Amino acid sequence: MKYLSLVLINLTRSKRRTILTVLSITVSVFIFASLISLPALLNQVLRDRANSLRLICHSKAGFFYMLPEAFRRQIEAVPHVDAVAGYSVFMGTYRDPNEQIGILAIDDDHVREIFPDWEVSAQAEHEFKSMRTAGLVATTLMKGYGWKVGDTVMLRGTVYLVDLQLTIVGVLNGEAAGPRIIFKRDYMEELLGRPGTVNLFWVKIDRSESAPAVIGAIDEMFANSAHETVTETEVQLIKNEMASNISLLLSGAKFLAVIVIFTIGLVAVNTAAMAVRERRQEIAVMRAIGFTRKSIIARILVEGLIVGVAGGALGCGLALLGFELLPYLSGPLGPLALALTLSPRVVAYSFMIAALIGAASGFIPATLATRGDISTELRAV
Repeated sequence: MKYLSLVLINLTRSKRRTILTVLSITVSVFIFASLISLPALLNQVLRDRANSLRLICHSKAGFFYMLPEAFRRQIEAVPHVDAVAGYSVFMGTYRDPNEQIGILAIDDDHVREIFPDWEVSAQAEHEFKSMRTAGLVATTLMKGYGWKVGDTVMLRGTVYLVDLQLTIVGVLNGEAAGPRIIFKRDYMEELLGRPGTVNLFWVKIDRSESAPAVIGAIDEMFANSAHETVTETEVQLIKNEMASNISLLLSGAKFLAVIVIFTIGLVAVNTAAMAVRERRQEIAVMRAIGFTRKSIIARILVEGLIVGVAGGALGCGLALLGFELLPYLSGPLGPLALALTLSPRVVAYSFMIAALIGAASGFIPATLATRGDISTELRAV
């Protein structure tokens, strides 16, 4: 207990320096936790889709080139295909034109069969099929905008400049569906004057082993036509499109997170070293009256550990609060903000790193300050 009182006295000796050190670690932990959570987005998506029985068939020229909706019947006739749904990108905004939402139109007859991970209830599926303006909304958007089932919302299209009125009839699993709204493609066709085209087709197959044969059959069917296709597994599509586009960004986020935490670690160690240098004569006197070198190092180590733990706790708490508030403050990041989550593993790693920074900031200066000869240090008193 007497050592603990000495630790607390030394921590409060320069309150401003202690508070600033704690705050610097807090900020670094917050930035580290936020940046290191970005790569988890891609990894989580790939894990979630690893066992998917869905294929994506799109135009060989790219996703923004349309395919005739009549292709659906031909794809359905391919062996090992259980269900097919046309899928069109609508996109739009709600109230704030700067906050774009992923709004997508889909054929309504195989929603639960093709997308079981959306966890759409039987009642919601029934209402989705029977109601012209029905919409299914991800939980993240429901939470972010304060919507509830039964609400009618008015959305403004960005890909197609028409207004879209939807009545929310069900909720999508936010982790599986992402920040998006699903509505009936028939309704979209009606709004656009029945163009009879889709961006892509979702294809549900009977088992994963059938994927190569189905892919080959579909692409061969439309080869040398005016609308050649490329069919891919869901995981391969994500790797090709998403991973290639943002892998550099995610790697940069990891690198920046390490740089931030390393820099703050150096600052904390330097600040602690300054405090220890100011107490070299005090340390020499303590050694002269019987305090062992190990006990002095341990006391200073505990001082640094307390600072690190306090900064880590505040930083992790701030990160948790920030991620909880993201759905309400998602303007600058758009839909990405609604998909970001802070995993318990990232919180634990961040806290451990903060504690290690605090411990190192005490141990290293204390070891250097106590290795000198006692008589030499006392001459300066």
